Amino acid sequence: MLLITFLMVETFMVASAGNFNKDVDITWGDSRGKILNNGQLLTLSLDKASGSGFQSRNEYLYGKFDMQLKLVPGNSAGTVTAYYLKSQGSSWDEIDFEFLGNLSGDPYIVHTMFIRKGKVIESNNSTYGSTQLLIFTLTRFSGILDTLCSFYVDGRPIREFKNLESLGVPYPKNQPMRMYCSLWNADDCATRGGLVKTDWSQAPFTASFRNFTANACALSNGVSSCSTNSSSNNAWFSQELDSSSQKVLKWVQKNYMVYNYCKDAKRFPEGLPVEFTVRNRKQIKI
Repeated sequence: MLLITFLMVETFMVASAGNFNKDVDITWGDSRGKILNNGQLLTLSLDKASGSGFQSRNEYLYGKFDMQLKLVPGNSAGTVTAYYLKSQGSSWDEIDFEFLGNLSGDPYIVHTMFIRKGKVIESNNSTYGSTQLLIFTLTRFSGILDTLCSFYVDGRPIREFKNLESLGVPYPKNQPMRMYCSLWNADDCATRGGLVKTDWSQAPFTASFRNFTANACALSNGVSSCSTNSSSNNAWFSQELDSSSQKVLKWVQKNYMVYNYCKDAKRFPEGLPVEFTVRNRKQIKI
């Protein structure tokens, strides 16, 4: 069972334990998305005609978002299960977890990515879990504090992204975001760069979601629902990685990371963008 955490924090916070009937809308896929068990379980399915997805009814500026996620079991090659935050418009911000399916017995690839004003800032890939591990817990994308965004899997930090706006590095912090989840076909790129295609004889593919929880600042008609003192009840409000967590982060990146955007010289033959040179100069982990 894997726990993945995404956190976005600001001065004013609210907490809510989720019920899918109240908290989300299934937005595409016709009847391929289903809310079951009195709102405690949501399933998405994918067949050759279409995938499916849902989004939170609320928009959030900052907060911590927990989700239990059961990925497609067995041969999931070509499929992508996504859990992410995204703002609206053509100049959007986005913070992603994407799980790239694989052949039976091979690990999933966990893809993390930041987009600022419609442009990818940084992305990393790590191997994590296998198609035989049926339950994944998506607990905390632990992140947008004004100074730090970090990702956790099963309580272990796998990535952090510091705010270096003062040094010219874009940072996704101003636009309110919704939470989204989706299951879709990406056999042109998902598995081994598109070499392994989706086996439609295995369809429909199904991913399951439970226990969505948002400790966050929700917006309604542009007005915050948060109280001025609610952050005092959240120990994680000013949480940063301590020395032991930094050691875990280094261990995960050493043993599981398979792609680092900042080291892709082929992608940037004329030189790495400013965010990479700044981070290398400051020796800041990503």
